Amino acid sequence: MKVVVVLPAYNAALTLETTYREIPFDIVDDVVFVDDNSRDNSVTIARNLGIKHILVHNENKGYGANQKSCYQKALELKADIIIMLHPDYQYTPKLIHSMAWLIANDVYKVVFGSRILGRGALNGGMPFYKYLANRTLTLIQNIALGQKLSEYHTGYRAYAAEVLRKINFLVNSDDFVFDNQIISQIFMTGYEIAEITCPTKYFKEASSINFRRSVRYGLGVLKTTIIHQLHRFRLIHSKLYD
Repeated sequence: MKVVVVLPAYNAALTLETTYREIPFDIVDDVVFVDDNSRDNSVTIARNLGIKHILVHNENKGYGANQKSCYQKALELKADIIIMLHPDYQYTPKLIHSMAWLIANDVYKVVFGSRILGRGALNGGMPFYKYLANRTLTLIQNIALGQKLSEYHTGYRAYAAEVLRKINFLVNSDDFVFDNQIISQIFMTGYEIAEITCPTKYFKEASSINFRRSVRYGLGVLKTTIIHQLHRFRLIHSKLYD
């Protein structure tokens, strides 16, 4: 099976090479790097590393828009397994083997690296207010959606290509809530999500959204949950699930 790693990047110059060097190229066939109009030399570093598939947004479109470009390019390359890895080195590429194995052997179609399983989040330096918000929002969504994920907010994800072909991710937000909308779409389509324990690192060079945008994201998560339930019970029709 063809494994493609996608790197949605914004100002990742200080961590990109470290992340890239740990990618297990014994199973990874291609890397797609999408730069969302960075203000540093991320693109130059990506080219120097020899990454073949580099896309550059001519304006800053947002994290969700970056993922859309990543997945479209990976599907164009006829990937069978697509793994999103943040190039800020917050998540270790060393889990790619395990995540891809579960999909390649048809155990699950979607696999997330969870910071909450075990004690990785707080030990890795996650701010307590973010940890508390993560746990609260996850509890609400698990109850509302009838699921048992340890977290809905990880940025380390692996998909079978068929999943991304079936869901309408292009209508999702261009902002951070894209991550939550795609989970809603996955569950609505009938897929399950596997999780594996993932250590995480919070440090100065790692990307992170500020408090204001975190609040905006949290409200977006609650809105997504409400829309999911209303659509599920046929009280409204949402284009997210077309």
